[in-house]
Amino acid sequence: MSSTIHDATAPVVAFPPGAAVFSAGYLPAALREAALADPCTLAVFGFGAPAPFPGNDPRWLQVPLAEHGPAQVEVWRGATPVQSGVTDGVRWSHNAALLFGVLEIDEAEGDIETAAADAYARMSSFLAHCGFPHLLRTWNYLDAVTEGDGDQERYRRFCVGRVRGLRELDEAALPAATCIGRFDGHRRLQVYWLAGREPGLPLENPRQVSAFRYPRQYGPQSPSFSRALLAPAATGLPLLQSGTAAIVGHVSQHTGAVEDQLRETLTNLQSLVDAARRQRPSLAAQLGADSVLKVYVRRAEDMPAVAAQMAALPGPPAYVVLHAEVCRAELLVEIEGLHA
Repeated sequence: MSSTIHDATAPVVAFPPGAAVFSAGYLPAALREAALADPCTLAVFGFGAPAPFPGNDPRWLQVPLAEHGPAQVEVWRGATPVQSGVTDGVRWSHNAALLFGVLEIDEAEGDIETAAADAYARMSSFLAHCGFPHLLRTWNYLDAVTEGDGDQERYRRFCVGRVRGLRELDEAALPAATCIGRFDGHRRLQVYWLAGREPGLPLENPRQVSAFRYPRQYGPQSPSFSRALLAPAATGLPLLQSGTAAIVGHVSQHTGAVEDQLRETLTNLQSLVDAARRQRPSLAAQLGADSVLKVYVRRAEDMPAVAAQMAALPGPPAYVVLHAEVCRAELLVEIEGLHA
């Protein structure tokens, strides 16, 4: 692997075009170093409290969400060697067709709106010059996502800041996305993403109102993401399913009942698979062995039951269960997916 670290004043370099194949999955945490030693590894993610890690590999990111069961790492891998580096605070890696990037920004006095605006402005500037201008998928992790009342709720302020940073919002080209809360009390916004040379095809769920069309009751700025996205075939990416919960129309379902919410969430994910197969029939027809799922659970005491329900699914899919705060206080579980 070629690795170049740039200082903050270095120009963003456009990377050469080509093709690559993508795979994702979970491995025992003990295999972290082996995964990073693979020259085709695009990114590796750990969960829970940060553990000592030698070196400064831009492809490594620790997401501080407590994990149920044995420690795992999530590994993204392509078919060709990657390059990686740091440019103006953006840690990145890329192969011929796909770019991974990450920014971590500390909030000033708990101002999540400004942190989000800064993150998305810096991301947009980076993407405009790096040769991968099309945002396909974003992940956003922040502390206490539902803290605050009314329009001062932190998630609502994040949504305002995200659009401020993007400056231009094309609803026909929104990426798939996740926004999840941590419980660590550390006011640092983590944003990471996948970007491509060509745009993807955003998809919506027929069972749900599009998030960008939510009524005013959900905040001054509707959430700006698509429910799923089909990436260009050259990336090798599977169907990218956004963070999905027990919402029908725009209304949360099954208040207080985590098992019912999980079933509704899985129904919504399957609905996205059905919608995607109308565009790409080669996708597997059902969630299962061809799916990689990340399951966020609000109440720690619910994690064993949720894990048991996931293990009983046909396939079963690869999954990890994480203790996390979903962006509506009444929602107890959210799932995002990669489905091939």
